[in-house]
Amino acid sequence: MSDVKISRALLSVSDKTGLAELGAVLAAQGVELVSTGGTAKALREAGLEVRDVSELTGFPEMMDGRVKTLHPKVHGGLLGVRDNPEHAAAMAEHSIGAIDLVVVNLYPFAQTVARGAGRDEIIENIDIGGPSMVRSAAKNHAHVAIVTDPADYPELISALNANGGATSLPFRKRLAAKAFAATAAYDSMISQWFAFGDQGQLFPDTLPLTMIRREELRYGENPHQTAALYVPAGPHSRGIAQAEQVQGKELSYNNYNDADAALELVSEFAAAGPSCVIVKHANPCGVATGASLLDAYQAALDCDPVSAFGGIVAVNEPLTAETAEAITAIFTEVVIAPEADEEARAIFARKKNLRLLLSGALPDAARGGLMLKSIAGGYLLQSRDNGRVSRDELKVVTKRAPTEQELADCLFAWTVAKHVKSNAIVYAKGGATAGVGAGQMNRLESARIAAWKARDAAEKAGWPEARTIGSAVASDAFFPFADGLLAAVEAGATAVIQPGGSIRDDEVIAAADEAGLAMVFTGMRHFRH
Repeated sequence: MSDVKISRALLSVSDKTGLAELGAVLAAQGVELVSTGGTAKALREAGLEVRDVSELTGFPEMMDGRVKTLHPKVHGGLLGVRDNPEHAAAMAEHSIGAIDLVVVNLYPFAQTVARGAGRDEIIENIDIGGPSMVRSAAKNHAHVAIVTDPADYPELISALNANGGATSLPFRKRLAAKAFAATAAYDSMISQWFAFGDQGQLFPDTLPLTMIRREELRYGENPHQTAALYVPAGPHSRGIAQAEQVQGKELSYNNYNDADAALELVSEFAAAGPSCVIVKHANPCGVATGASLLDAYQAALDCDPVSAFGGIVAVNEPLTAETAEAITAIFTEVVIAPEADEEARAIFARKKNLRLLLSGALPDAARGGLMLKSIAGGYLLQSRDNGRVSRDELKVVTKRAPTEQELADCLFAWTVAKHVKSNAIVYAKGGATAGVGAGQMNRLESARIAAWKARDAAEKAGWPEARTIGSAVASDAFFPFADGLLAAVEAGATAVIQPGGSIRDDEVIAAADEAGLAMVFTGMRHFRH
């Protein structure tokens, strides 16, 4: 069987969007409408004749509506194979009429959780009859059409109008696939709530994650790879995936990855005054705070103007024309800001390929959550690195304590180092990065590369000295030997912040004392791979 004429439809929806229009189309084609509760009421209010499901089953809705469609006259009408003689005989013997179309969307479980409802209300919003009907209809898609999304009503109406009130098998197959995905996602959200919200488990025995495809991307990290953007099906915090794209060509896989790195880092400075982050290949190449966004952008750019070319810029305050003019003076791939005024938008519009993303409120840098990484044959899951240290938690380990300015620079460098690929070394001075060394196989090379970049930037700008002179230096993990610290001394650093914990800490502390450095330990590591 391919085409199936719709003679009877069962409608039971929590989302009434488009219901009256769909009901009117079905009624005009002579389809018998069977419905429940609020759905039946809405259809009647639209002037349509509706048969209550209780009349179909011979049983009233009971137990506050928990039991209404869980009945053989419903599921027999859904699951019966019409061209199977035994099924047909059973349907006839028990007066079970066929149901050719089911229109169901489920209780708003995720929305109930998201608005902070109590446990009892959340439990009551776990749909039982709805998923049962959806699965029955989807299993028997050879004979039954199942619609779970109001967005599919127009296509259903078009199909019925074009096909004499019948649905085709290919159409029903697509609807069935979407229906099973809908119930899988629904059960996944319930499972996650029980594990995380109700039971407080961090790593449950089984972790069903459900994602919704937001868009297919042009390609992955490289043109021969395919890629897509997915977002969680249930409640989740906002981030780069929810940012509004105001202009520019579509974002690539790498754009999303780099933009996420930039937004996450600039969010660390949400309350620090005007701040700017410039990212290239997921690593910050310049970070600064300033008296204005323009000052912050210029200081961030000065750290490594070569790497900033073709980079990602993120700021923590709304953009105005002045900063927009500066940003567009060099080639920039993506700009991210909470908002941008009309003048700024007009300036960015001159660069048709530049992507402007408006994030609204910045993500909470201190939020929790889990991070998932695929490996061959499995997945790694860990809690998000939201660790922070305050001044009071720092331990001075050298003879000389840092000055107030050195301490401020240490904490600034430490915040940036948390977002730099390991091994990470960050020099900072006066609320701006002076040099960034990222992703090297040993810490000594990271320290040297960061210092070399700072000297190169100074030469290009015509400054008398590199900004690493008089800077603080942060290391994302402990110095295993004194050589990395001595490279920082050679670069001109006067203060050091690092986790500590090496078996050679005494050796490193002695080298710092001999050089007259101030050094503090955080007791916390920030590897980022």
